[in-house]
Amino acid sequence: MPPACAVHVTTPATVHGGTRVWALAAGLLALSLLGLAWGASVGSTGVDSLLRARHDPVAWQIVWDIRLPRTLGAWLAGALLGLAGAVAQGLFRNPLADPFLLGSASGAALAVALVYAALGAGSLVAGAGGVALLQAASPGLARLGLTGAAFVGALGGVLLALVLARGVQQTLRLLLAGVVVGFVLGALRDLVQLAQPDVLQAMQGFTLGITGMVGWGACALMAAVLAPLLLLAWALARVLDALSLGEATAKSLGLPLGPLRALLIAVLALATGAAVAQTGLIGFVGLVAPHLARARARSTHGPLVLLSALVGGLLLMLADIAARLVIAPQELPVGVLTAVLGGLYLLWLMHRRAGLGGGA
Repeated sequence: MPPACAVHVTTPATVHGGTRVWALAAGLLALSLLGLAWGASVGSTGVDSLLRARHDPVAWQIVWDIRLPRTLGAWLAGALLGLAGAVAQGLFRNPLADPFLLGSASGAALAVALVYAALGAGSLVAGAGGVALLQAASPGLARLGLTGAAFVGALGGVLLALVLARGVQQTLRLLLAGVVVGFVLGALRDLVQLAQPDVLQAMQGFTLGITGMVGWGACALMAAVLAPLLLLAWALARVLDALSLGEATAKSLGLPLGPLRALLIAVLALATGAAVAQTGLIGFVGLVAPHLARARARSTHGPLVLLSALVGGLLLMLADIAARLVIAPQELPVGVLTAVLGGLYLLWLMHRRAGLGGGA
């Protein structure tokens, strides 16, 4: 007789839950489309009418070449971070896990700092994802660019954590290795900035998070990464469901945890690296998006990774629009807004849960 955990029973509750998930996903997509239209009409001069812009070639070029790719790029980066956050929290069985946990953020920041130091911070136009390099700069580094450096650095940080953890067999060791790598690479970045003070100023856009330099090429790249990773995460959702019951239980189900955990880490690293390479270090989106998705629909990890990606995309898109409006005509770094709003949400969530626990 097969074990009870292998039997899947369809009940009215599970059918209702599945309907709720897809309804929520459709609602998030509809809100994202509305947000895209809103973002295309928001600029340094306030809110413009898209219909009016159609009759002004200059205004329409601003909408098509700057505002639309920026808004869509913010959604794609947020979706990648939301997906990575859901995978990280399921993989480590920790609701406080975020996409930067394995040293990807520190690795990306160190790589960007090294490129700035090598090329000379004064010869670069600051901005993440679309930094212009002088033609006289080193051809090899110029081809790599800051975007490529950030992506390679993020993956390098994760690989270093894997080496220190001696593979993916022990989750706790991997978690500790990621924390150590983050501190060490962060210290190395600080040393680079101390050695060349100009690098510190040039790094501000990257470390605070910026979406203003995202173009159609960056959008295409992030979309090309998001689609297969989302499908792969959906296919690996049963592994996350099994890990949520404990590693011993997951092993008892006959799952090859080593290779499957390595695939999940690859999803986490690639999603985080692609987002960081285009928009810099934007915190709290990957941490908060899975919490919001779980709060609206209790589900297994399959629907959860989809909802987390949709919530993350909508969150970062709205934060990007707010960054343009709060102190217009100037802009706030979007990473500052996500940190403030995400921190306030987590504080409220902790207070709410403490209140419920106290009343129990």
